[in-house]
Amino acid sequence: MGVTLSCPRCAAQVRKPDLMHSDWRCDNCGDVPPFHVAEHISAEIVDSMLGQPSPERVPFWCPWPLPPGWMVTGAGWAGDDRRGVRASAISCSGPEPLGGGPADVVLIAEQPGVGLGTRFAGIPGIDPGYLIAEALADPNGHAGPHAKIKAAGHPTPLWCVKSPEDRSAYVSEAKGMWLYAVAWPASAGYFLAEHVVLHDLAEGVPPELVYGAPSPYLHGRA
Repeated sequence: MGVTLSCPRCAAQVRKPDLMHSDWRCDNCGDVPPFHVAEHISAEIVDSMLGQPSPERVPFWCPWPLPPGWMVTGAGWAGDDRRGVRASAISCSGPEPLGGGPADVVLIAEQPGVGLGTRFAGIPGIDPGYLIAEALADPNGHAGPHAKIKAAGHPTPLWCVKSPEDRSAYVSEAKGMWLYAVAWPASAGYFLAEHVVLHDLAEGVPPELVYGAPSPYLHGRA
């Protein structure tokens, strides 16, 4: 299985541990858990990814059932053999809800301090807590969450945060970890208005899951 490695925070190359450093490291960001992305996606690759050690179980969120025309198009995780999985990413692709063109959504779960979600969302910092606080405190803003989904059977509010114009980014918490949903193009964020239910693949992979060509956003375009 071909796998690419990068910094979860800035997408730069990472250096392996050596005699001087016990952790993986990025020249820009310092010590980081490397982000692994499989070059292709299949049921076997998903099973391999779910088999990585994860002392604090990180969910691998996937919409299920998938909306009509949507497919799983990528999978990745941040972590190493010493500390296990600290973040996960699943990408899905399908028809854009409003225009019908191609759309991509990347769902990320991560422990605090990883920075993978902010990388894909295109927002500063490592954790999004301050952005949720700003959204809640904005007197001219939305009175409540901008979207509502279900994650592992629980109603989960999502807040839209300021991101680059080519995408829309929503953040929340689920299972005690950060949850990000980042969509390209920006209008594809309406995907989250379609009664989305997120299933944790770590609790079982539906045999009917459909796989497609690799998402360009999970493979370096973001």
